[in-house]
Parts: sequence; C-alpha cells; structure tokens
Amino acid sequence: MNILDDLLASLPGEDAPVCTVLVGAHWTMVCSRHCGLASTIIGHKPHGHEKVRDAGRLHLKSARELAEYARSDNPLEASLGVAAINSLLEIDEQSAVEINAGDVLLERGRGKNVALVGHFPFIPQLHQVAGQLWVIEQHPAEGEHSAEAATALIPQAEVVAITGTALINHTLDGLLALRQPNALVIVLGPSAPLSPVLFEHGVTLISGARVIDEAAAVRTIGQGATFQQVEGVKLLTLARGKKGVF
Repeated sequence: MNILDDLLASLPGEDAPVCTVLVGAHWTMVCSRHCGLASTIIGHKPHGHEKVRDAGRLHLKSARELAEYARSDNPLEASLGVAAINSLLEIDEQSAVEINAGDVLLERGRGKNVALVGHFPFIPQLHQVAGQLWVIEQHPAEGEHSAEAATALIPQAEVVAITGTALINHTLDGLLALRQPNALVIVLGPSAPLSPVLFEHGVTLISGARVIDEAAAVRTIGQGATFQQVEGVKLLTLARGKKGVF
C-alpha cells in the first residue's frame, strides 16, 4: 500500500465528529479529536470550476469521512482530507523535540548535498551551510529546479527534505522512491503527519506542527496568515527509532 492508504488504515479505531472546518488563504484547519493543519492547495481550473463536495456541510461529517478526501484529485479536497488526518493523530509529545524544521536542516545538512522539495523561508541560511543545495519546486523561482529535476537530483542527495504538501498532491511516494538507501530523509511542514507510518516508508525525521490554541489559530488562519503569522501552534520533530532526540 502507499503512504496515504497506510495513514488512513492507522487512524485510531474510534471516530470523532468534526467541529471546525476552516479554509484560509494559506492554511486549512480541521478540528475533531485535535486540530489538524494542511496547506491550502487550489487547482488550476478556472475560478469556480473545481468544487468541494458538500461544501457548507463538511462539519456534519465524521473526521474519518473527511479524511477520505485526502484521496481526491481535487487539491482543495485533498487539503481538507490531510488536515482531517492530522486532526485524528494521537502524538506522543514525550517522544518529540520542540524545534523548527529549518533548524533541524541547518544542523543535519551542514556540508552535505541537500535536496529540498518545496520553498521554505530558511533557504538562504541553508545555502550558506550546505555543501550543495538543490531546491525543487513545481513553480521554481530563479536558481531553483523544476519538479522534473527530482529524478536526477534526489538520488545524489545525502539529505532529502520533502514538504508535507507532497502528501496532498500525491507525489510523496514517488519522491521517497528516488532517495539513496543511506540518505537522511525529512518530511517537514505543518501538513506533515506526525505519524510513525512515515517511518515505515523510509522517512528518518518528521517535522510538523501541533495546534495548542484553537481560537488563536482560527483567528490568524482565517485572516490570511502565512505560517510565520499563525498563532497557537507549536513545532514538533519526531525521529525514527529514537525518543526525545533527532
């Protein structure tokens, strides 16, 4: 099975009602047992032509029902589904380190060949410490590489860092398959599920986010906050086979 199938199969047996669904300009949040985040991804069809099923009634679904939206080819539905998955995850915070994913990469990528899938604010600092940094983006900026370049670049990397958004656009499995066997692999960003399922698919570190103040997160996300502006969230990193270290 692929990562998404395994994540859905691993969700706790007891379902939970959905109490909040919020689609902000940058972040989508679903609250059920907990509050889960995912990047807000909009498709490329003309405005209004890619509709979300049951919009206006999503809060009447169970979290598991909404989590199934993660399978959708409609990017906005998939964003809602991944946020719902994250809302159901039980995280052993005693096994996590509260640290920014950028700081993890600056430490573990020092002097190494690093392939980074996704655009992040810490890229300038990472350029300064990495031996070689390849930034791979679907819409590359100057000096970055297109998604097609992943096939050539990821196998050369000692450190592979992949945005959790790759789960939303269904590219995560393919990207992980390109890694060299001994590479350090990080899945990062608020969309990244803090679930050991990712470790079973070759991921070394998961750097994600946990909502600790729903009201603050709703207020900022609903007002168009970028992640740096989102309030009520803490950053957590989990390591494969280790507790409290990365």
